[in-house]
Amino acid sequence: MDAQYNPRTVEEVFRDYKGRRNGLARALTTDVEEFFRQCDPEKENLCLYGFPNEHWEVNLPAEEVPPELPEPALGINFARDGMQEKDWLSMVAVHSDAWLLSVAFYFGARFGFDKSDRKRLFGMINELPTIFDVVSGKSKTKAPTNNNHSNSKSKANNKMKTSEPRAKQPKPQLKEEDHEDEAPDAGEDGGGAAGGGGGGEEHGDTLCGACGDNYGQDEFWIGCDMCEKWFHGKCVKITPAKAEHIKQYKCPSCMGANGGGSGSNKRARPSS
Repeated sequence: MDAQYNPRTVEEVFRDYKGRRNGLARALTTDVEEFFRQCDPEKENLCLYGFPNEHWEVNLPAEEVPPELPEPALGINFARDGMQEKDWLSMVAVHSDAWLLSVAFYFGARFGFDKSDRKRLFGMINELPTIFDVVSGKSKTKAPTNNNHSNSKSKANNKMKTSEPRAKQPKPQLKEEDHEDEAPDAGEDGGGAAGGGGGGEEHGDTLCGACGDNYGQDEFWIGCDMCEKWFHGKCVKITPAKAEHIKQYKCPSCMGANGGGSGSNKRARPSS
């Protein structure tokens, strides 16, 4: 439609792109009611054109074949009444973005832009929000990011991530305190609990009341407040998260002996 306008430098092509983009964005936002009215599904195949002077136009495609410039999407009016208006405008916006790039790089190819010119042109274009961003409202949230802010945000995220395993680890550590109370009973085996230089060795002598395996430092355990036996959380189907809400824990055996007791009273922490 404006084939006689031929920008020849990167700056001129970018100005051309920017003018066309502004016209198309206005058609799909501030002038949307008029644009909607002009896209009558009863008419023939219609296209949305943007011009370097920031004007827009809904019209039939160019008659010459092949056209002087790449043509925008054909028949945008046919889908107008068959879609939600927001979805229809988004579809037109996406096709308009594709058309703008095709026109810009058509000029680049026609006037022999080299690799650095094409890269510079795309970089300038990429600094602007796309028409889809404008129509969908995404451009409002696309403010330049502050490096300091992003760094502090990532640090905050790291703190949140590391806090999760730390919240679970106190449970085996709490178990060590309760195990000290259990030490006199374990003395029958030859004072293994009383001897040994560290909590790790003491826990190594503790056996799961369900599966009979030894205590592992990386495993979650829970102690029964009735029989004082210890169990792997996985063996009695208790997770650290579930344990947080248990005041008094009864193992399956003690619950059965007490006629089913209130299993929900469980003290889900190996300590406290």
